[in-house]
Amino acid sequence: MEKFMLGKKAGMTQLFDENGIAIPVTVIDCGPVVVVQNKNVETDGYKSVKVGYGDVKNVNKPKKGEFAKAGAEPRRILREFKTEAEFEAGQTISVADMFETGDQVDVSGVSKGKGYAGVQKRYGHRTGPKTHGSMYHRRVGSMGANTNPARVFKGKKMPGHMGAVNVTVQNLSVVQVDGERNILVIRGAVPGPKGGLVEIKSSVKSK
Repeated sequence: MEKFMLGKKAGMTQLFDENGIAIPVTVIDCGPVVVVQNKNVETDGYKSVKVGYGDVKNVNKPKKGEFAKAGAEPRRILREFKTEAEFEAGQTISVADMFETGDQVDVSGVSKGKGYAGVQKRYGHRTGPKTHGSMYHRRVGSMGANTNPARVFKGKKMPGHMGAVNVTVQNLSVVQVDGERNILVIRGAVPGPKGGLVEIKSSVKSK
């Protein structure tokens, strides 16, 4: 079964294995999520499950009707996950229902925004000459040929907005699952700031 969950990044810490070696881990405050809708091939052209996550005070009428149809309380965030498993509308899914220690997962989130950045910070370009009055230290450099092709190619690495994009880190290991506190502990770093929303799914590389 394809495993999935929504959560918020609580932060990073470290655990120690039986040999005393430190393991860097990320703690994620997960779910529980509630099933809002089951989509199938006959009516929607594909099979997936729509789940809601997070408390909310007020929602608009269309969403209020959607949650009422599922027999669930309104949730702040709605996401779809492709899965062949069957769920009931209004069913609550906890992190302990989905994951167990040793699972391999992919974690997606919006990376930290860095604002406007130059090519050295954004792409790791080297510096220009630092002596003999070059006056060209941290800038882009050559844009390409002049007469031909007489334009800058698409995809040229240039200064611009850095970060604040969706990033997926693949093939991370689940170190610990705490069903009572709805906590998932994953080895390594995951995208986004503390409190940022993350999606956790079964790793595509482990299938």
